Amino acid sequence: QVELVESGGGSVQAGGSLRLSCAASEYTNLWCIAWFRQAPGKEREGVARIYRTTSSAIYADSVKDRFTISQDGAKNTVYLQMNSLKPEDTAMYYCAAADIRGGECFFFAPRYKIWGQGTQVTVSS
Repeated sequence: QVELVESGGGSVQAGGSLRLSCAASEYTNLWCIAWFRQAPGKEREGVARIYRTTSSAIYADSVKDRFTISQDGAKNTVYLQMNSLKPEDTAMYYCAAADIRGGECFFFAPRYKIWGQGTQVTVSS
């Protein structure tokens, strides 16, 4: 069973930056990897997704042009670079992965069968 471990969360002021990392115990069997987030009292939402083989990425409208998802296959790691952070970005951020079964990967959470434990991001105004 593949394990995902997130790191890089923390507290920053609005306008600041953070880089989250998601390290996978195995990487070559993964088809797509995504970042989701969940704020208290809100539903989990997809933030960014990348395909392992092509690095094709999509973003939620709320983070487009501020966040960048990338990968380093040699390190079995996916990153989420977050710039121009806003207080509304405050949430627990989760890394999730899916294999090729099930087809395309968007932001439908049940598509992703492997989840990390999450890392907290807090942005103060």
